[in-house]
Amino acid sequence: MTARFLQLPLVCLLALGGFVSAQAQDADQPRDEKTWRHATSLIQEPKYGPDFAHYDYVNVDAPKGGTLNQVAVGTFDSLNPFIIRGTVAAGLGLIVNARGGIGYDSLMEPSEEEPSTSYALIAEAMSYPDDYSSATFRLNPKARWHDGEPITAEDVVWSFNTLKEINPQYNQYYHNVVKAEITGEREVTFTFDQKGNRELPNIMGDLVIVPKHWWTGTDKNGKKRDITQPTLEPPLSSGPYRIKSFIPGRSVIWERVPDYWGKDHPLRVGRYNFDEIRYEYFRDANAVWEAFTKGGIYDFRAENRAQRWAQGYDFPAAQRGDVKKEEFETTSGEPMQAYVLNTRRDKFSDRRVRHALTLAFDFESLNKNLFFDLYSRTNSYFEGTELEETGLPEGKELEYLEKVRDKVPPEVFTEEFKLPVFDSREAMRDHLREAVKLLREAGWEQRDGGLFNKETGERFTIQFLGNDPNDEKILSPYANTLRRLGIDTSIRIVDAAQYQALTDDFDYDVIVGSFPQSQSPGNEQREFWGSYAADQRGSRNAAGIKNEAVDQLVNDIIYAPDRKSLVAATRALDRVLLWNYYMVPQWNLPKIWLAYWNKFGIPDKQPSYAGVDVYSWWIDPEKEKKLRMAE
Repeated sequence: MTARFLQLPLVCLLALGGFVSAQAQDADQPRDEKTWRHATSLIQEPKYGPDFAHYDYVNVDAPKGGTLNQVAVGTFDSLNPFIIRGTVAAGLGLIVNARGGIGYDSLMEPSEEEPSTSYALIAEAMSYPDDYSSATFRLNPKARWHDGEPITAEDVVWSFNTLKEINPQYNQYYHNVVKAEITGEREVTFTFDQKGNRELPNIMGDLVIVPKHWWTGTDKNGKKRDITQPTLEPPLSSGPYRIKSFIPGRSVIWERVPDYWGKDHPLRVGRYNFDEIRYEYFRDANAVWEAFTKGGIYDFRAENRAQRWAQGYDFPAAQRGDVKKEEFETTSGEPMQAYVLNTRRDKFSDRRVRHALTLAFDFESLNKNLFFDLYSRTNSYFEGTELEETGLPEGKELEYLEKVRDKVPPEVFTEEFKLPVFDSREAMRDHLREAVKLLREAGWEQRDGGLFNKETGERFTIQFLGNDPNDEKILSPYANTLRRLGIDTSIRIVDAAQYQALTDDFDYDVIVGSFPQSQSPGNEQREFWGSYAADQRGSRNAAGIKNEAVDQLVNDIIYAPDRKSLVAATRALDRVLLWNYYMVPQWNLPKIWLAYWNKFGIPDKQPSYAGVDVYSWWIDPEKEKKLRMAE
């Protein structure tokens, strides 16, 4: 993984946390005691009012038509994205706490332009009481499935109950939601088991709705469908695209739905302009790159290698201007990208060992020799936002930390957290000397050219797991430094399917992980760092963190009564995670590098928060014609 991936469907930041709300009461709706809101924001007032027509960056006259060609790595064997089993086809997207890919709509949809802001989609409005004990959604009467059937309150209740039952990730994400019930015409209310969780009303809007009548029905052969199992039957959905055709493991073609219910919705105007989106599957990243250079297979790519961005775009099509390079600035903050140490393994259970491994990573040389000094070191789990810890804790942050003082490293209160800087040979020697000291204190000794456990005699080994042959370029320098400490290191590269299976089962020593954050963190922190998720197959707690202080601080974030408290609790969590050295932070790039074949019309501006919205692009027939002539 690298500083930022961009791949259709676009990776979206979560819209989580406490509310600033926008109120809306439709003139044709009876007035009642509820305050209905067309949008919710966890930080600031929503940019757009209840009568907004479209995002202001889109071209409302963008023509429809043409094909967007994309690629995927590995294979797929399922079209059911709601379960852990199976490898899901491209385009079905991240379903839990994100959008439903290009096939499914959710109750509300995160904004492309604003942090932690969502606008009504399947729901035309939502409401919640002052104590945040529930959330009610009123459905848009226009919302339809692709078969023309209306999306009903019964669908919403069935979706919530079913998905929470069959998928542990849903169950964890919506852990505090105890009931979903129909409470009026086109109305569904979700009841929570606690009051004061400011994010819960908002994250209910993330819920992707699935058709009860289809999943409880039978297929063309009369066989009853089973949502708990993988399937290769194209599912009925509600979004701007549907699956047109596919070859298992090789390709999938999505077609724009001409009578899509939301085509005139403000969130859709000027967007989703391609008639088709085609995904071709390739075995690895090298094959994907070759496909891009040839054209006609892969139309745009987010570049994730600094060396290639600096030197690799010298193939003929790029030289003659048929392939363009462009940088898009973002304001969304950067993910924690890191070497993740699997603390489920005994050798990583001691904080001193993890600290020693952190001291051995020479970012500066790697950045200079491989990355053309284009990256910045990641120093926080909430990099580039007001949520990252700085200096020493004080004020409300210190109050949160005092509650867990006996469960966190003492340095949390007395030292500023700083990662090692390899800016000289002396610095390298100092860092490695300190690493040896820490390893010795943890019970490991150097002898016979290796590092051995004093009690068991076991050799310290580390195997890095990757899924791209090019990963060795990034992993090898770090592995070589670790060998200087006597650690026996190796690198194992597997295909995408095997990598997914191994990581789902946490069967690795070290992987490279990326953990994107919103600017209003909440329930998802349980899955990133919570003790419960550590033993949950396929969870995002890749490091296997089980820490009472972390659990407490995550809870403090979830139940923060206001923005000031949320920021303080998040900074406290950031500080505790850093001082426990669960990961060795890598690097980040606060922009998106995008290369594309010059066949697109692109709006004059792109959303500053997301950085780029490729769904606002369209195929320019004249440009596409010139490309064909150049071939």
